[in-house]
Amino acid sequence: MSDQPTPLVPPSHGGLADRILRAVFAVALRVSLWFSPRPAALLVRRVFAVGGAKTAEALDRHAPGEVIALLDERYGDEPDTLLDVYRPASATTPLPLLLWVHGGGFVGGAKEELAGYFKLLAHDGYAVVGPRYSLAPAHHYPTPPRQMMDALGYLISNSDRLLIDPERIVLAGDSAGAHIAAQLAALVTTPGYSAAVGVNPTITSAQLRGVLLACGPYDLGLARQSIEAGSRFVQIVLWAYTGKRHFLDDPAAAAWSLTDNLTPSFPPALVTVGNADPLRPHSELLAEKLRLHGVTVETVFYPHDHQPPLGHEYQFDLDTDPGRMFLDRARAFLRQRLGSSQPSPASM
Repeated sequence: MSDQPTPLVPPSHGGLADRILRAVFAVALRVSLWFSPRPAALLVRRVFAVGGAKTAEALDRHAPGEVIALLDERYGDEPDTLLDVYRPASATTPLPLLLWVHGGGFVGGAKEELAGYFKLLAHDGYAVVGPRYSLAPAHHYPTPPRQMMDALGYLISNSDRLLIDPERIVLAGDSAGAHIAAQLAALVTTPGYSAAVGVNPTITSAQLRGVLLACGPYDLGLARQSIEAGSRFVQIVLWAYTGKRHFLDDPAAAAWSLTDNLTPSFPPALVTVGNADPLRPHSELLAEKLRLHGVTVETVFYPHDHQPPLGHEYQFDLDTDPGRMFLDRARAFLRQRLGSSQPSPASM
């Protein structure tokens, strides 16, 4: 999730007629926001899909061989309840589980876009799971965290067949998926939180060994500041995700804010964000709040003047030093929290 630089209308590269049509469309889109987030949310989804296809192509160039992929395992009765499982082809014994929730502003994104990244991590000796979840505006909060809990329950129930060690789990996510993954961890570790959200845990805190969070939104107050500063993107996705135009003024919104629902039982965390990411304050505040609770937190943050500027989801660009460095840090974090049945790979 990001409040920049995703445009409401993709830039025009055509002639005068094309620019006029796009200008008219942009006006109509802004007028529609008085009534519904749907047109804008669907356009944002299209923009994300273009970027996601480029990300997938780039990550696939780094994907190792000798990884088995079990695609579209059905973990529930809803159409979107499918997940992919990646593991080393040589695996014969249960592997630690890494469940990674994809981003996309709650309105877009797809598990397939990160297949190359999942293969890289699975090759290290893990069962890496990429789940699909239902997207806004057709589906509202808390449907995604409920579905992710269902996915975890399915993986535990089928752990023998899928070669998963149910006692060693790390939850991960990027952008909106980082919020969902962090919320799953809070649902497991914060007393009373599951009742407030309306999602029952399917794993225990003893099974959950850590969380890995990249470029996510975590704080309601910071989301309000973005909207008050004029971010139509945040307005669109939160209205679409919750189904409520005045979501920020709804008392039920308090449960969405992760920074207000933490305890010392939250698992050890690795948190990263780019220095030019508009969501950087969310990651900084989350790390601060976790440390105040005594939670072990590792951060990969960059100086504000880092060059070149690192934007939203910088970590998936493995053709850059920062992208490769974070992958190394993620691997080290997983080895520390989960161990591995495979030899550690050399750094990329």
